[in-house]
Amino acid sequence: MYKKNGYYTFYKIFPYFAIIILLSGCTQKIKNINKTISFAVLGEADINKSPDYITELPYASIYARIGKNPQLFMVLAFAEKNHITNLLQLKWVSNDRGMLITEYGRLVKTINLPEGDLLEVNSDHPDPLSLGLHLDKTPKIWSRKIDWQPGYHIGYQLNSIFEFDTLQKININGTLTSSLKFIETVTVKEINYQYKNIFWIHPHSGIVIKSQQYIAPSLPLIEITILKPFL
Repeated sequence: MYKKNGYYTFYKIFPYFAIIILLSGCTQKIKNINKTISFAVLGEADINKSPDYITELPYASIYARIGKNPQLFMVLAFAEKNHITNLLQLKWVSNDRGMLITEYGRLVKTINLPEGDLLEVNSDHPDPLSLGLHLDKTPKIWSRKIDWQPGYHIGYQLNSIFEFDTLQKININGTLTSSLKFIETVTVKEINYQYKNIFWIHPHSGIVIKSQQYIAPSLPLIEITILKPFL
């Protein structure tokens, strides 16, 4: 992956991912496919990879847990600009055709999750995560609208308040890493519903290194741990 003329090229992926994207209905075209790699363990449950394996793997990777389901190992298939927000979207895939899409650590869309999917996030203001939640000048409130399924859930407004909780060391790929723990309290006006998301932020870069997020009121908690970040 590299930057050229202000734009990012597609992340190099292998033909297996092409099948996943086509089956999931994604219309993005795959470019720069010049390597075939066999991942016998991609997406297996309760997987725990060694730090050396993750470091040597030529792809960014995460652990993901959806609700009470076993932990998955997922790799980055695409890294491309969102033409509406102009933010870089990272698209993580598993072998069951599931996909998690993040922008600066925020889950903004999911595909083929068993209990339902987040379809869209819209806001007139930037997500504080994209501005650097660790900075004093970054707003600690945010509002957006979301669509999700199953059911006809369109345009529900979410209002968030971010609060710093504590400085905490967490295990990332076998290494204790310092982080700033922030709690996001989310209120859904239409249904008088409230829940909390947690983000662990790198204290210097402001990058989200771990998170626990509810993508919609009726959908399960998703925990993501960044093992090898996208650079």
